[in-house]
Amino acid sequence: METEDLCAHLSDEELVERIVANNDPLLFGRLYDRYAKMVYNKCYGFAKSDGEAEDLTQDVFLQLFIKLKTFKGKSKFSTWLYSFTYNFCVNYVNRNKQRKMRDQSIPVDETEYKLKAEVPDESLYEMKAEKLKKALELISVEDKSLLLLKYQDGASIKELVNLMEIGESAVKMRLKRAKEKLMEIYNTLQ
Repeated sequence: METEDLCAHLSDEELVERIVANNDPLLFGRLYDRYAKMVYNKCYGFAKSDGEAEDLTQDVFLQLFIKLKTFKGKSKFSTWLYSFTYNFCVNYVNRNKQRKMRDQSIPVDETEYKLKAEVPDESLYEMKAEKLKKALELISVEDKSLLLLKYQDGASIKELVNLMEIGESAVKMRLKRAKEKLMEIYNTLQ
């Protein structure tokens, strides 16, 4: 109990450092308490039910305890955990043949694609929530994750560069293309 009280003031990064140093499941419990809801919410986006999302959440935290030492502190822990959770869920979906993602993108003439105007961020914020949710389900898992990291979780371009391990211009181009795909599908929905 004393350890828990002493660790309440620790940042995520300090807490992770202590957990890794001591392999301490009680301290890990504190980390779990801080992030269980966020992890569950991300898992729920990949699951068919509450129960499946809860199972996925538990699996993420089991793997996290094992892999926690791989956190290098190059980004905020919460951003790293989001990426860890996302990757775990994508692997889960890809392993489960019944949940294989289908490409439902709409074919577009390449010249038409190049002539389109840039999609401003404001357009994404003006979308209706239910219609946006449907559109997000129809784009690729990678595009969905990138957009959620940027616009829901507030990840900066620099954080995305570190997470994705690609250059800044590549991150910006992927964001641009993901926004365009999302807007294209959103505009076809009723």
